[in-house]
Amino acid sequence: MGIIERREREKSERRRKIIDCAREVIFTHGIQRVNMEDIAHKAELSKATVYFYFDSKEILLQEICEEAARNFLEYFKPFLGTGLTGLAALKCFWRGYIELFGNTNEMIVIFQVRSFLKSWLPIVSLDEKIESPYVDTILKSMETIIEECKTEGVFDPKLDSAMATRLLLSMFSVIVENAVRIPQNFKKSPSLINDMTNAFQILIRGFAREGIDHSRLDITGD
Repeated sequence: MGIIERREREKSERRRKIIDCAREVIFTHGIQRVNMEDIAHKAELSKATVYFYFDSKEILLQEICEEAARNFLEYFKPFLGTGLTGLAALKCFWRGYIELFGNTNEMIVIFQVRSFLKSWLPIVSLDEKIESPYVDTILKSMETIIEECKTEGVFDPKLDSAMATRLLLSMFSVIVENAVRIPQNFKKSPSLINDMTNAFQILIRGFAREGIDHSRLDITGD
């Protein structure tokens, strides 16, 4: 390996280390208390070095959010757009969400960083400009699932799919914000999962077409 290649590899590894250390600091102290000096200390680098790779805390956080969204989307690729009915896809989405919630921190990163960078926005907003293609894909995927549920006669045909998507996002964000304070070993608590499921179930039934058998909307069933 030549000198140029080695330097590029070292730069890439250092950049990766900064991102990983920033994530750890976020989980340990909360995003509001994170600063570049803390990140530099965690990465065992000077603050000037961290600023060499990232011009500001906001730019670093945006990259972390992008990466988390990519990972989140990658997890759901196996069943998005695979010919499942809208209702089946919704159930798969929920089960995947529960699995991710207990095993990874990607959703915590997405919602915490997004909330910090755009704190002036309401939780539910139809006018927000999505600047991330990955977050945008996640939202569009959920909106497509809701549209399919309407076409299948499961959801109210007059339901505003964009607003329904935002409501689900809002619920997820509140859960995730609370989850930051939950020790990792309690995230799979049956009572916590049950409360989350009930909250999601209430929303889904609120989207339902009038007269539909609510047993069809049981997200824990097949």
